Amino acid sequence: MPLRFTLRQLEYFAAVADSGSVALAAERVNVSSPSISAAIAQLEAEFGLQLFVRRHAQGLSLTEGGRLFAQSAREVLAAAGHLADRAAEIAGEVRGSLTVGCLQTFAQVVLPQVRRGFAEAFPAVEVRQVERDQVALFEGLRAASLDVALSYRMEVPGDLRFVALADLPPYALLPEAHPLARTPRLTPAELAPWPMVLLDLPISTDYFLGLFAASGVKPQIAERTRDMGVMRALVANGFGYSIANIRHAGGIAPDGRPVVEVPLAGAGLTIGLVLPAGPLRRAVAVFVEHCRAAVPRAAGVAGV
Repeated sequence: MPLRFTLRQLEYFAAVADSGSVALAAERVNVSSPSISAAIAQLEAEFGLQLFVRRHAQGLSLTEGGRLFAQSAREVLAAAGHLADRAAEIAGEVRGSLTVGCLQTFAQVVLPQVRRGFAEAFPAVEVRQVERDQVALFEGLRAASLDVALSYRMEVPGDLRFVALADLPPYALLPEAHPLARTPRLTPAELAPWPMVLLDLPISTDYFLGLFAASGVKPQIAERTRDMGVMRALVANGFGYSIANIRHAGGIAPDGRPVVEVPLAGAGLTIGLVLPAGPLRRAVAVFVEHCRAAVPRAAGVAGV
């Protein structure tokens, strides 16, 4: 029986299955929404299956048949990736696709620089990047929509593995005029009475609040945001202090106002790579090796 579907159609279908939205899937794979919709319609017609339940204003959800089909589609896509790797090995090259996820709190600082060096060293590898919170990165790795993820060692589940790259201590971000901005080193107890701008992301929030709990104090949360740039701008404009582990060059918020970074006592975070269990495709393996030097350098770790 001749095949009347393409790997591209399976890729588009898997993107919608992961995101639950044609628009989000189109953004992820960098094509138009009509192209995504057409691919799904062609797959449904070819196999005689309804893959999604379409609910107005609620996106798409997989049918039971669609869920089983998605599992098989991901296996086919993974096998195709391994075939590309084998061909590259025979030819003595590193090529193929690589989808890299990155924790959104530091993606803008670390990932572009890491990608640039990798692209120069391995130009035949087609890299795609996505920025997500910690939970979404874990889900993407399990669903095989991500090959590897840059993140912190924070509640990494047992079915995934973590490759440590560098230890990053915490520091407080303060507006330039804050009374504590010239302090050489701060403690959570010293910050606790002041208003806080909390970077409110899954798992990350637990870490930030845990710094205060370990000191027996509770922060005064005045603002919450899920965006690192917004957090830095709120701090720079005097709405409170915040906490981070990645330093931004120049100490400037997105609106151009200065932010002072002061070392903070407390447990740091380990930055590294989260990987699925099992053997790695060659493109993934060389990316892991590239990151051993590139990520600490991009993160501004002293001595690297």
